Amino acid sequence: MDNITHSLVGWTLGQTGLKRRTRKGLAALILGANAPDIDVFLGWVPWAPLATHRGWTHSLLGGVLVLPAMLAGLLWWLDRWQARRGAMFKSGLEMHFGWLVALSYIGCLTHPLLDWQTSYAIQLFTPFDQHWYHNDSLFIIDPWILLGLGFAIWLSRRREKLGLGTWRRPAIAGAAALLAYIGANGLLTAHAYEVPIESAPRARPDTIVASPAPVLFWRRNLIWRQQHAIWQADYDPLVSFSALRDYHGPISDGLSDPLARHELLTAPGLAHFRRWSILPMATVTRGRCSVRVDYQDARFGLRPSRGPLGQSVTLPTHAAGC
Repeated sequence: MDNITHSLVGWTLGQTGLKRRTRKGLAALILGANAPDIDVFLGWVPWAPLATHRGWTHSLLGGVLVLPAMLAGLLWWLDRWQARRGAMFKSGLEMHFGWLVALSYIGCLTHPLLDWQTSYAIQLFTPFDQHWYHNDSLFIIDPWILLGLGFAIWLSRRREKLGLGTWRRPAIAGAAALLAYIGANGLLTAHAYEVPIESAPRARPDTIVASPAPVLFWRRNLIWRQQHAIWQADYDPLVSFSALRDYHGPISDGLSDPLARHELLTAPGLAHFRRWSILPMATVTRGRCSVRVDYQDARFGLRPSRGPLGQSVTLPTHAAGC
């Protein structure tokens, strides 16, 4: 999910009353909700699980166990430094380190749970398991979540400023609505996975992804691989609950070519692509002096090397005269 959504989730939890548990409680929730995305600055590190976006920092080990403790320590140190300088804290709250740690863990936990809902996926158990997990229940930027949580926070803060005892209720309702929204979309996606299997084209997917539409959240764009071929379909339960609205395929994934398969598994320049790609595709263009192999993940386009996420390798043929 986008970082605005992550921040709104942490803020909403704070407005349920959790922010009153300790000084810097709201900071722990909001910063914790964004902390796993620190990996966008770590692409240079030599350890692949940490250098991979949505890898180690989004896993149960890194994002849930390690980062919250680090965040709580930094916030506690900042608070001690401010106190020594005689800072006045407007919240009037005391510092409770135990609650600061707990809120940091709650904030950090929301991040991988939200990212898991998207088709972009996360490596939930890295470095022990390199599998990508995706629940496909939310689009990467969901305007309904942004609007819903934004309104809940605004209403909660408005009541809080007026001194009303009911200021927590809008945030609690917003958090409950978010859980219900994710749950309903998850159930719809689980059904969407079965539609191409139980109706035309009677698919038997090796891998399948169901991406929600950005605004029309009930729709799903289905992409799956079956026997070295890619299929694509649209599903709209408001048109038909038990059948696809449209589908087309098969399109060869190109990986039946031994060269494309070999380079994907071994080429150093494709190491990052190998780590995050769920539905890789390839095209091989052979010339007299060189062979070009283009790759793409079918989630982001069906034309290898086109678009910002495509990758290519060029190999010499060592033909005479080259």
